[in-house]
Amino acid sequence: MPLAGGASFDKMKRTPAIMSAFDPPPNDEGDVDREIHIEKMKRELDDLTGGSIISGGFGDVSPGLEEAFLARVCDFEKAPYDTNFNRLIQDGVEIIPPAELDDPNLHTKLQEVLRALGAIRCFVEHTDHLSDRELYTWLWSDGLREETPDLSQLGGAWHMSPIGSCDEKDMAIFLKYYASEKERRRWKKDFPNDAVPPHFPLPYNRDRNLPRPE
Repeated sequence: MPLAGGASFDKMKRTPAIMSAFDPPPNDEGDVDREIHIEKMKRELDDLTGGSIISGGFGDVSPGLEEAFLARVCDFEKAPYDTNFNRLIQDGVEIIPPAELDDPNLHTKLQEVLRALGAIRCFVEHTDHLSDRELYTWLWSDGLREETPDLSQLGGAWHMSPIGSCDEKDMAIFLKYYASEKERRRWKKDFPNDAVPPHFPLPYNRDRNLPRPE
């Protein structure tokens, strides 16, 4: 399960067990090999993250699931990082500064960029509060500039949003345009000192036609 770049993962510390004459025999060689592989991956993750991993455990999961999860995390950590701006250029997409495009050409270019992002497993969400020019300007100046792992080779998907930072301004936009009445009531209950803005209808209807993961 891919996580955001820079995220850390648990390091499992195992305590050696002492076998008595009454203990059951150890598992077969396949289980021993799996345990060795799991421990190697944990040490590899420790090296990949510079030791910045949080102590903890996986809970009650099978060794097979633990092994599959750690393999996925290792692949994620080792994936090459770059910006989607550079990836699109390498794929032959010309990304033109917004100021150089009139409205009709900007709309066409925006659609091209959104389709190209979907092709590299990057999907844009929560855009209906922005005009085409505002969205394209955000992509040009911010959305395409973040370095992310190349998920196209890992079978994952990356989701990004103009309100994805979840700062105070973004949360106000979410509450104003996207939050349901239930979510707005829950916010008011959890944060009684925060003003909840009035609900407004979305001014655009783009999101329903954006590329989505299959």
